[in-house]
Amino acid sequence: MMNAVPLPGSVLVTGGTGFIGGHLIAALSARGVAVTVLSRSPREQHAGVTYIQSLDDFQAPEGRSAVVNLAGEPLNSGRWNASRKALFRDSRVNMTRDVVAWCNAQRYTPETLVSGSAIGWYGHRGDEILTEVSAGASGYSHQLCSDWEDAARAGLADNTRLCLLRTGVVLGADGGPLPEMLGPAKAGLGGPLGGGAQWWSWIHVTDLVSMMLWLLENPSCSGVFNGTAPNPLRQGEFARVLGKVLQRPAFIPLPAPVARLMLGEFAEEILLKGQRVEPARVLAHGFQFEFPSLAPALTDLLG
Repeated sequence: MMNAVPLPGSVLVTGGTGFIGGHLIAALSARGVAVTVLSRSPREQHAGVTYIQSLDDFQAPEGRSAVVNLAGEPLNSGRWNASRKALFRDSRVNMTRDVVAWCNAQRYTPETLVSGSAIGWYGHRGDEILTEVSAGASGYSHQLCSDWEDAARAGLADNTRLCLLRTGVVLGADGGPLPEMLGPAKAGLGGPLGGGAQWWSWIHVTDLVSMMLWLLENPSCSGVFNGTAPNPLRQGEFARVLGKVLQRPAFIPLPAPVARLMLGEFAEEILLKGQRVEPARVLAHGFQFEFPSLAPALTDLLG
């Protein structure tokens, strides 16, 4: 059992106006943490939260502080092309470099940087069980995530603890892929994507936020952590469980060629292939999942 400490009194969040960031901000604020959000154009603002448009607008306060770096253009925000891939990279790699430079320049150095990554780092590995010690396979997703993580590691001062959180498919009622899946699923069209044999490593957004708080509270944790639930499923089984929760049939597939035609490289790279990831390190350190299995997670999210 690790010796936890209270949350830092101040947390800077990048990407705080996104789906996951919104949930994190609410959780931090509810626990009395002073939250500052970096956003050039916040669509929604939370009461009691400070918003800044540039890192130059904020100095880390005296006392314990931390940074949670969630910045990154969503991969499902449009059809992939050269300019969109450049945006994916700039919003992740270059932003993370700026965050590291900001941390190092502070008079009162943040004690922890929790920096986002994704399980795409592992590449496409079929049925192989992947933990934090597994190697990565070459490909677009691996290279993007590898450069993203390297940007967080490069030059970060030794007195700032670094946690790299590789997230999987994040499930929420107000963001992530689930809302887009509900229409077809409720119409009985929520069958498997492609053959449905690809693994989906998922996590309830509540558990992901709890994991971020847990990392901030446990100073002995550093390095890579998988932000996934302990029970990944094949995509076809995921579709079946969703149909059962909705009390709808889930056997009409979306053929792979149709998915590729509709969504291009995003379908090929993200939807039709996957990773069988286990959160070995958080489990070894005693983290408790509220939703380790998919059916209770979906039941909670869908009411």
